[in-house]
Amino acid sequence: MIAFFGAFHGRTLGALSLTASKNIQRKGFAPLLSGVHHVRYGESVEYIEEYVIKKTIDVENFSAIFVEPIQGEGGYIVPSAEWLQGLRDLCNRYGILMVVDEVQSGMGRTGKMFAIEHFGVEPDIICTAKGIASGLPLGAFIARAHIMNWKPGQHGTTFGGNPVACAAANATMDLLEDSLMENAAVVGARMKGKLEELTHATAFLSGARGIGLMIGIDVMDGQGAFSPETRNRIVHRFFERGILVLGCGAHTIRFCPPLCITRKQADYTVEILGEICREMEG
Repeated sequence: MIAFFGAFHGRTLGALSLTASKNIQRKGFAPLLSGVHHVRYGESVEYIEEYVIKKTIDVENFSAIFVEPIQGEGGYIVPSAEWLQGLRDLCNRYGILMVVDEVQSGMGRTGKMFAIEHFGVEPDIICTAKGIASGLPLGAFIARAHIMNWKPGQHGTTFGGNPVACAAANATMDLLEDSLMENAAVVGARMKGKLEELTHATAFLSGARGIGLMIGIDVMDGQGAFSPETRNRIVHRFFERGILVLGCGAHTIRFCPPLCITRKQADYTVEILGEICREMEG
């Protein structure tokens, strides 16, 4: 996801306006907020400057660029450091906030607390949730001090600061810093390496990629074309063997296991994938 927006108000509608993952997520909520513009993930910084900043949105009313440091629902795409650094430079030149969505990629999943750290970029705002409290309902909005200057009463939420969820977050942070971030880095690198080896042994897999335990691999039809149908068959066969995986993008399988996964469990997962591919080869 990479989105741009001018000033607007709203919470749920704001989130739905920013997402561009699937039409079904927006179904029934129109009309959405105006002032939100999307471009293709990885689009050149020069294009963004020329056609979005200079021709589409008045820069004086340009609030922020939202971007995932590693694309999640769109296919687990890892961008170049130069691209994210270019976005940061663009924001600096025009006085635009850079907001990174770390809901999937944050909280140790990539071997660092936040995925953006791998790219040498410091954003203005980080949005995170899910992993921050190991599944209990909690999200966090992390920003520079000059942005977090709200007066009392300017922002509130009925369930904010839930003590049980906050306790879970504190315990999660301790575990991440103690061992789980390191485990994500070590086991993730091992798993990605084995998946890369598997792509050379079967015509059904291609393009293993990722950082830490945020790994994606593309699925082919065995004849050289990407295949959503084959991807879905493999996901179902994983389920039949007691392993839960999800698809993302049009034809990608994502591997985003718990950060406590062991090397043995990671190896077993790749072995099962190899077995499934051999079965399909017949």
